[in-house]
Parts: sequence; structure tokens; C-alpha cells
Amino acid sequence: MVRSREVIHWWPHADDAPRVLCHTCVVTLPDSARALIESGRLAHLSTTNADGSPQVSVVWAGLDGDDIVVAHLGTGAKIRNIERDPRVVLSFDAEERNEVGMHFTLIVHGEATLTPGGAPELLQQLAHVYVGPDAVFPPFPDAPPGHIIHIRPLRIGGVGPWVDD
Repeated sequence: MVRSREVIHWWPHADDAPRVLCHTCVVTLPDSARALIESGRLAHLSTTNADGSPQVSVVWAGLDGDDIVVAHLGTGAKIRNIERDPRVVLSFDAEERNEVGMHFTLIVHGEATLTPGGAPELLQQLAHVYVGPDAVFPPFPDAPPGHIIHIRPLRIGGVGPWVDD
């Protein structure tokens, strides 16, 4: 479902001419997509390196309102890439299949924002989904504060009920 909202995204390109990604669209995730995101299926987070090549990280993901959230303890490539270019893509594979046998997949194109701190707490919350109810994560004391990555969905696709919702 697309809801109208005054959002203008500007990203610089190599020729220094700004491009508009989306004027008024923000996607509200349908319940079927929300259920997959919260099911404990791993996500693949794609960002763009400075040289334009893709960078992919396997991540734990959850929801914070309409945003998809991911935590990172360090300052790795995905953090540096998002600081430079907030466009990201997340993909999730589901266990279910369609009538021809293809696994359902959810693909979310979005805009990421970084919030300093809070990563250990979010990872602990997500560990209960991804590892188990008694999990302790990070598994070491005095974890760095890291970052929470908030991803605002701008477009969804893939194969599954979220495409038709």
C-alpha cells in the first residue's frame, strides 16, 4: 500500500546533478510483510560502496513502527556506505512457496538513517527471535554502543502476498 506524504529525496550523482528518487511515496508494509520480517528469517542488507560496487551484509531485522530496524556494533562498511548514500535494499526469503514452487521473497527498497547508540539493546531484543528466548547477545561485556539503522520502506516487491496486499 502506498500512502501519500510530502517526502523529497535528493542524492548526488557522479555528475553532481541531484536526482529526485521519490516525491510523495512512502510504503506502508502490509501485515504479510511485517509477519515475515518479524519471523526470524535472516535479511540481506545491500548498500553501495564508494566505488559504486555493491556491499551485502546478512543481518537480523525487526520493526519499529513503520521502519525496519537493524543494529550494528561497529563502524563497518554498511555504516560508512549509509553515511554517504542512504539508499538500501533488504531482501528476505520465506519458507512458503507459491503455486509454481518458488519460495516467497520480500524485497524492500528504502532510505536508511543512522541513530548512534542502542545497538546492544536492539541486538538483545532480536536475539530472542533469532537465537532463542534465553539468548544473551552480544555475548561479551561492555559492547560498544554502535548504531541502529532505521530503514524507511519506499518500495516493496518480490514474490508473495505482500505484492498483492
